[in-house]
Amino acid sequence: GLIGPLTLAVLDQALEQCRSWMDQRLDLCVAVNLARRNLLDPAFPEEVAHLLTKWGVSAHLLDLEITESSIMSDPGRAADCLTKLSAMRITLSLDDFGAGYSSLAHLKRLPVAEIKIDKSFVINMRRDDNDKVIVHSTIDLAHNLGLKVTAEGVESLELWRELSHLRCDVAQGFYMSPPVPPGQLTSWIKERNGVFAISREAAVAAPYPDATRRSSPDEMSVR
Repeated sequence: GLIGPLTLAVLDQALEQCRSWMDQRLDLCVAVNLARRNLLDPAFPEEVAHLLTKWGVSAHLLDLEITESSIMSDPGRAADCLTKLSAMRITLSLDDFGAGYSSLAHLKRLPVAEIKIDKSFVINMRRDDNDKVIVHSTIDLAHNLGLKVTAEGVESLELWRELSHLRCDVAQGFYMSPPVPPGQLTSWIKERNGVFAISREAAVAAPYPDATRRSSPDEMSVR
C-alpha cells in the first residue's frame, strides 16, 4: 500500500515547516497522524530519526498521534515501535480516546505522554451528564497515570470554561481557531505575542484571546 510512503512524505513536509518556524525563533511542535501500518513497520523509527536529522529538528518538537484501533490490531508490535520512538524523546499522543476499544491494561503499558479525548464526548458534555462524567473521569485517570490531556472539539467559551474547571491541560477546536495554513498561523501567533494559554481564573471571567502568558500548571493551553 501507499500509506507508509505517504506518512513519510507528510512527516517530511511537517518537519520542513518546523525547521522554518525554528529559523523564525518560533518554538512550535508539529503533530503527524500515524497509520496502523506505520506501527507494524520495524524500519519506521529509523526513518523518522533520519528525517529529524535531515531537517535538524529536535525530537521533542515532534508529536506523533496514534489511534486506539491502530494499536489494538497488534498491541505487541505496536508497543515495540512506540517504545523506540519514545526513547528518541518524540512525544506520543493517543488520538480520539474513548472512540475505540483499548483497555486500561493496554493504556498503562504504552509509552504515550498524552491522550486526546474524542470530540464526541466533549461537544455534548454540557448537555449530557454521562458525557461530562466520562470526560471528568478520563482527565482524572490520565493525570493519575502522569499523562497530559487534550480535549478535542472545543467550540464555545462555555466548553472552554467547563474543561478549565475540570483541569484539562489543552483545548483544541474552532473556539480558538479553525485550521489555518502555516503562513496564517505564523501571523496568528505573532498577533497574540506568543500567548497560548489563559489562567483558570481568567477562564471564568473572560473569553479567549483576553489571555495571559503560560506560566504555571494552573493554565490550560490551546492547540
